Amino acid sequence: MATIGFALTFWAWDLIAPLASWYGERLKLSSFEQSLLVAVPVLVGSLGRIPVGALTDRYGAKVMFPLISALTIVPVLLLIPAKNSYGAMLAVGFLLGLGGTTFAIGIPLVNSWFPPAKRGLALGVFGMGMGGVALSGYFTPRIAEHGENLPFVVVAIALAGYAVLAVFLVTDRPDRPVPTASLSTRLGEAGRLRVTWELSALYAIGFGGIVAFGVYLPTYLKTWYALDPTDAGTKAAGFALVTVVFRPIGGWLSDRIHPALVTAAALGLVALLAIVQAFDPPLNPGGTIALLCMAAGLGTASGSVFALVSQVTPQPQVGSVTGIVGAMGGLGGFVPPLVMGAIYSAKDSYSIGFMLLSDLALAGCVYAYGRMRTIRPRSEEGGAPEVSKVAARRP
Repeated sequence: MATIGFALTFWAWDLIAPLASWYGERLKLSSFEQSLLVAVPVLVGSLGRIPVGALTDRYGAKVMFPLISALTIVPVLLLIPAKNSYGAMLAVGFLLGLGGTTFAIGIPLVNSWFPPAKRGLALGVFGMGMGGVALSGYFTPRIAEHGENLPFVVVAIALAGYAVLAVFLVTDRPDRPVPTASLSTRLGEAGRLRVTWELSALYAIGFGGIVAFGVYLPTYLKTWYALDPTDAGTKAAGFALVTVVFRPIGGWLSDRIHPALVTAAALGLVALLAIVQAFDPPLNPGGTIALLCMAAGLGTASGSVFALVSQVTPQPQVGSVTGIVGAMGGLGGFVPPLVMGAIYSAKDSYSIGFMLLSDLALAGCVYAYGRMRTIRPRSEEGGAPEVSKVAARRP
């Protein structure tokens, strides 16, 4: 149920991106304006994970999942009257960011039901819900061919159905610890842990890369490789599908190998393939292979980073830490579309953007291997995290 809810709200969160070129032509937008339109929901959804994660620690996923799913229906339907105004679209995109916050609900829910040795795979399976981006990329433009308002109606109905089912089928672990401290106190405690920010930086590269490609890849393929919107959306959906498949693989490997090693290897692959794509290879087969291999690396890294989160975070703080780490991951996806749009407008090329991605991925690879290997897993179920000085030291 957590995975399904994550997928549906992620589809809603990503509704604008597959239709970005259509909005661009309709509203006569520049490349940067189009990039901003698809990036606003990412920003709001990312920052919103911080309070939503802390609220999940307090009230549980049984309350938060149906609540957020139901509230997301409002901006989804508002996309219909807003389509003729750029300002209105930005405002609705701001509200649509609510759909991106459910990640911080599902992580503490799933984390509480599994022992430490199995959390990597379990969280990876939940992470497959980010396949909502693939659903959006593939189905949204095709549904729109039968009616420009139809995708929003379909997603709204799906969210309503899920919200009703979640009330009855989502169950919090009965003995889950419920924090009594205030929201600000819990967020402050999570924010003072150095490991929170170390994991945030790695997740901003891994998951941020996925989000950035999810929202901007259709535009990139249409602009650079001259694909039509439907074909571009299909190929972007293929990219997202690969990230979905490899996320649980990253978690599964992390149950058997230290997740820092898995993260380092995955980001090293991304760094290499980003350089290849910076040289603008033909889409078939060079560009396709490079993009799909990057998708595999980013998906694997996303799964392994949250295997680290589950190992070193006390259960009562999982939601708060998840909110911060998830927010940084989403913010990692907010900046690249703006950078890519600005670079293309200025230089008529995307190569600089891919080289920047390579630099960041290489930095993450080195940091994960050289620094994060010193973090040791929790010694026992429900016990305090058994971490090195790297994790325990406060800034």
